[in-house]
Amino acid sequence: MISGKSIQSLATAASKATARAYHASARTEARKFFVGGNWKCNGSVQQVNDLVSMLNQSTLSTDTEVVVCPSQVYVQGVAEKLRGDVGVGAQDCWVQGNGAFTGETSADMLADMGVSWVVVGHSERRGKGEPDEEVAKKAKYALDKGLKVIACCGEPLESREAGTTNEFVFPQIKAYADVFTKEDWANVVIAYEPIWAIGTGLTATPEQAQDTHEAIRKYLGEIAGAEVAESTRILYGGSATAATAPGLSSKPDIDGFLVGGASLKPEFADIVNCNGSEKSLKPVRIGINGFGRIGRLVMRAAQDDPMVQIVGVNDPFIPTNYME
Repeated sequence: MISGKSIQSLATAASKATARAYHASARTEARKFFVGGNWKCNGSVQQVNDLVSMLNQSTLSTDTEVVVCPSQVYVQGVAEKLRGDVGVGAQDCWVQGNGAFTGETSADMLADMGVSWVVVGHSERRGKGEPDEEVAKKAKYALDKGLKVIACCGEPLESREAGTTNEFVFPQIKAYADVFTKEDWANVVIAYEPIWAIGTGLTATPEQAQDTHEAIRKYLGEIAGAEVAESTRILYGGSATAATAPGLSSKPDIDGFLVGGASLKPEFADIVNCNGSEKSLKPVRIGINGFGRIGRLVMRAAQDDPMVQIVGVNDPFIPTNYME
């Protein structure tokens, strides 16, 4: 016979266990894994075409939402050529609509081109002097024009070493919350960028990243409500690679990645697939045995396909430096 007191104790223990399991279950049920590729100020017409071809031929997990963000000058071309299950975003936008704002790109223009996402508040933009309020204004205008927003935040090395990460990051998030409605948050992902781990050789451990993501989610609950905190995806933006992605993605409050340099390489597919069941399609490395008609046809076909790499040609009539 179980006493009433025992039943109460069991119920209390079960409640605590449920609370501990909250983050992982919430991500599985409500927060689809997300990987964004920020191509930054990189690319040429040829390189962009190669990247699009690579993505179009890669096997990408259906468990992951994928978005790539090329330079503004290539956005429309990418949107027109890229496979339909990969979204296209811009790397920044203006705080209002069209007008006499030389050099700016409005959310109106991006929406007109079929762009679905925009990055705002990236550390490399904030480093040029963009204050929190201006970043939030950009994000809100983009949302009002029908775009979805990757809202960035992050701290420099000095704040990390001083133990003031939250004090630096929370005001950035508060600026977003001050202008977003509850409905807006459904179209927002937060990208936490430890600035000190971007292109520096330094790396946040999965535990360090999880601690900050957990703190951001808790703070978001305080200023925007529990429902927003539970459903909003928080990405890690500290130079994730195919090697580091599995360990980071195993943490309950890391819902994906905003990828920089690795988004320009075939390993981007491995990052996309790190949390799903699908395998990525790697470039095929082939050698040509004999450089007759068929060999030359293979060579020509491979020249325009980044997923096919010619690593050698075996023919006694061509010089040893031919592949150079």
